[in-house]
Parts: sequence; C-alpha cells; structure tokens
Amino acid sequence: MYAIIATGGKQYKVSEGDLVKIEKIDAAEGDTVSLDVIAVSDGKLVVGSDAAKAKVSATVTEQGRGKKVIVYRYKRKSGYHKKNGHRQPYTEVKIDKIEA
Repeated sequence: MYAIIATGGKQYKVSEGDLVKIEKIDAAEGDTVSLDVIAVSDGKLVVGSDAAKAKVSATVTEQGRGKKVIVYRYKRKSGYHKKNGHRQPYTEVKIDKIEA
C-alpha cells in the first residue's frame, strides 16, 4: 500500500515505515502530524475526493538544514562578483500509518 502526499508545494510517494525529508513544518520532534493525501493505492489507485478521505499520519523525527548550496553571481569586465550560501531547512518524518 502506498499514498501520494502533498506538502510544501511538492508531492511524495510514501509507504508505511518510510523516512521522508519534507519542507519545514512547525512541529517539535516526536509530534504526530497528519499529511494531505492526493492519491492512495491498495492494489487499485484511488484519486480525487475518495482519496481525500484517506489519512496519512507521520511522526517528526528530525528538524534540520540541508547541505549548503553556493550561489555565485559574476559579471565580466565590471569587477562585480558576489558569493552567497544557502541551507534549506527541512523536517524529516517517519510514516506511521496509511488509512484508506
């Protein structure tokens, strides 16, 4: 059984027991969160309003920040260059239960 969830403007295919890094949500480590379901499959794929009745519950395992991404801007012949770094925050969740 798997479900397709939507959070943070992205979609993820998850099964029970999966560890997934999603966009940061406001929850402390150990909290249980409910995620929006787009589709669910238990042998047969169900989408739309029938899938909205399904529930995916997950436990927050970690709040963290990803690897550093270097942003380097450069314009030739003018001496302009600028270097910035960015670390995207994420929330790691463990999928506990998918109820169809």
